[in-house]
Amino acid sequence: MAFSNTKGGSLLLGVRDDGTVAGEKLTNELKGRINSLARNCKPGISVEMAQIGNVVVIGVPEGTDKVYSCGSGYFRRLNGNTVKMSHGEIRLMFRENDPFPFEEHTVKSFAFDGLSKDKVLVFTKEAGIDIGKTTTVDFLRSLNVADETNVKNAGILFFAKDVHKHIRQAQMSLIAFKGTDRVNIYDRLDVHDDLLTQFNQAILFLERHLNVRSEIRGVNRHDIYEIPVEALREAVVNALMHRDYSITGTQVSIDVSDDRVEITSPGGLPNGLSQKSLGKGISIRRNELIADLFSRLHKVERAGTGIQRIRKFLAAAGLKEPEFEINGFFRTVFHRSPEFSLKTTQKTKEETKEKTTEKIIALIKLNPSIKTNELATQTGLSIDGINWNLRKLKKEEALKRIGPDKGGHWEVLK
Repeated sequence: MAFSNTKGGSLLLGVRDDGTVAGEKLTNELKGRINSLARNCKPGISVEMAQIGNVVVIGVPEGTDKVYSCGSGYFRRLNGNTVKMSHGEIRLMFRENDPFPFEEHTVKSFAFDGLSKDKVLVFTKEAGIDIGKTTTVDFLRSLNVADETNVKNAGILFFAKDVHKHIRQAQMSLIAFKGTDRVNIYDRLDVHDDLLTQFNQAILFLERHLNVRSEIRGVNRHDIYEIPVEALREAVVNALMHRDYSITGTQVSIDVSDDRVEITSPGGLPNGLSQKSLGKGISIRRNELIADLFSRLHKVERAGTGIQRIRKFLAAAGLKEPEFEINGFFRTVFHRSPEFSLKTTQKTKEETKEKTTEKIIALIKLNPSIKTNELATQTGLSIDGINWNLRKLKKEEALKRIGPDKGGHWEVLK
């Protein structure tokens, strides 16, 4: 049973602890006793037995229906010994071998009225899908993220009004550090929202904190970031698409230091995928439904090409290859370009802020009654970010609020 809970193995009957052979005969009675013990495990285990010289060899395969137990509890093999599993180890093994992944489960407290029509509209617009008069629930059923009575976790992660309320680990931490020792934080944003919002916020944060130069091509100006945005997009979407959402108390983390960018996702590699196979076109998707939704949003290319594309973009920019660290988490490390100054200029920051306020004012001119959440959706900022900019614009007397928060409208003053 311990072998079946691990990687399988062989038992040798007729060999002493010191390695000398005492001998054992594979009689029908012994076969019956061994088969009885194997069948009495829960679930039952199929074993193979053979007489090799004076030794009986029992082959125990790795189990396909983990986790296995016997009357004395749950056991596994560790460093050549059979050890009883702790409560935490049992929970982890059950989770890793659950035939239904986290995205297929649902939250008992979640009902259809917890879905956001606005988020569905944003999704369909970006995906280029015309749903006509199809209801929100029927649309989610067509995506296979809802059934007749429930919304699956994948649907909650993309379309719930309040994702964090139902799946608290659905969050992202964005931090910018001064220097290279990851001690002094000068900007931080915690995103507790749907996965598309997390993706958009991550890209905006990275663009804000990376150095950029401009080139004139023909009559148009092109911004060139020190790390190709295309490579960062691949890494961010991979972190969101492949993370293990069943691990509570965790989040996707994106850290920007003077010399590097680190993107970390909980869960390490899915079972069956090794670090050696990274970037070789081999794809094992931990979250099929989430991957499909990101594919519909045109955020991912063909399966298994993400690492290859990251390496390609970095090589074209003359940058070092990324580093991949796997230890229960999956971390991608980008090295910042030595050709750029390691300190972002104040001018670059001011230009970014100016572009943001210009976009907010342009949207208000088009629709003076526009809501805060609509501004957030169309700019990619958080609600808090929009409110901060609106307060700043009012203080600068660039905007004026006419009437109450509900039912009023904005007036552009300059």
